[in-house]
Amino acid sequence: MRKLTFAMNLSLDGYITAPGGDLGWSVPSDELFQWWSDRVAATGLALYGRKLWETMSSDWPTADQQPGATPGQIEFARRWRDMPKVVFSSTTSAVDWNTRLVSGDAVTEITRLKTENGGPMDVGGATLAAAAMRAGLIDEYALATHPVLVGGGTPFFTALDDWVNLDLVETRKFPGGVLLTRYVTRR
Repeated sequence: MRKLTFAMNLSLDGYITAPGGDLGWSVPSDELFQWWSDRVAATGLALYGRKLWETMSSDWPTADQQPGATPGQIEFARRWRDMPKVVFSSTTSAVDWNTRLVSGDAVTEITRLKTENGGPMDVGGATLAAAAMRAGLIDEYALATHPVLVGGGTPFFTALDDWVNLDLVETRKFPGGVLLTRYVTRR
């Protein structure tokens, strides 16, 4: 069975975007950016909601061709393009860059994907991750917590009907006071 991880940058008060979708507070250090790039390289399949897909696909498909692109950005762009992806959306009509589109029930499809052979899966996007979280499908949470309070926006965690017990498996400090914590779901 494939492992499903929800990994995102978040503010200390638990948001993945500030009000208005602002992400300016979450600019990673080179070291944290490399950690994210290595995650992309190790991901067997990335699952995206529509909004995160639009954010990622507006920049990364051609980021390696932009003037002034750093070696890290070039590496990430190539890894991102090559990584198999699934976008869950009922309003998006076309996707590209090693991606397929699913417009049906996300929980049913994620459940099916978890039973397939293949490498680990990452889920991204607040709405999609919330559905997977409520369905008990997430095996690991990786939180890159930035030392900033944004006061609102899109929360990392959704409202749940039951507790989800977790075991801490890693902590790591990055420049700028960013703290990575990884937890696995206790089953």
